Amino acid sequence: MLKINPYLNFNGNTEEAFNFYKSVFGGEFSSLMRYKDMPQGEEKMPGDEAERIMHISLPIGNNAVLMGSDISEARGMTLVVGNNNYISLAPDSVEEGQRLFNELSAGGKIEMPFAKMFWGDYFASFADKYGVLWMVNVAGE
Repeated sequence: MLKINPYLNFNGNTEEAFNFYKSVFGGEFSSLMRYKDMPQGEEKMPGDEAERIMHISLPIGNNAVLMGSDISEARGMTLVVGNNNYISLAPDSVEEGQRLFNELSAGGKIEMPFAKMFWGDYFASFADKYGVLWMVNVAGE
């Protein structure tokens, strides 16, 4: 079966963002690597980027892993925050949907508050305080 694992990029605050996501979803990081942990070739990572996160993984259920990294400007990466990626969550209950909405949207920007929609589901869409776009959809009860 195909699994979808969202991958998020940040500009220096991946660790902060993932600690926030860990507080919402619980669990432990299954991977955390910093740029300083990479084998160094002839190119050395600048000191201000060495502590940045090269890769981090947080299991968020039985079938999904939230992954991310900081960009490395020294390696030519740039971060462009856009509206082309949402992470869509489908919890089992309205109560869990409300909890996820409340916690993930704290300090963010709400597009549609969590409410029962005309199609029968409970739904919300919002950006969290890091600019990551989320949807919460609970099948109608």
